[in-house]
Amino acid sequence: MKALLKQLYSLEIEDDLNNYWPENPESFGSWIRAMIGPDYEEGAECFDMLICTPKWLQSELVKNDVLLGKGMIIIDEYDHDKIRTFIEKQITACHADDWPNITQKLSRISFWEYEDYRFYQYS
Repeated sequence: MKALLKQLYSLEIEDDLNNYWPENPESFGSWIRAMIGPDYEEGAECFDMLICTPKWLQSELVKNDVLLGKGMIIIDEYDHDKIRTFIEKQITACHADDWPNITQKLSRISFWEYEDYRFYQYS
């Protein structure tokens, strides 16, 4: 089974990422949502990542002494094509026999909407 990137957008920037360019591309940070689903289905699930540059990280460290790194993709400057290509490459590497195993792999590089969610069966 293969996963496919179906949509990519910012949770903080109103503009379409294809048309967006920050004032300072070397100091950029934004939460990005990747809608990813099986390549043979229409549906998708949410996977969130913080896309940021080292300069942006440094400014955040001035405000906060410690930052967590899970779900963080660090790039030298904002470049939509590089970001999309990198994310698509990571998704392609997450193939498995079924969707639950793919989501487990994808959640290593992002925050999956159902991460830590427990499904209960009632009898």
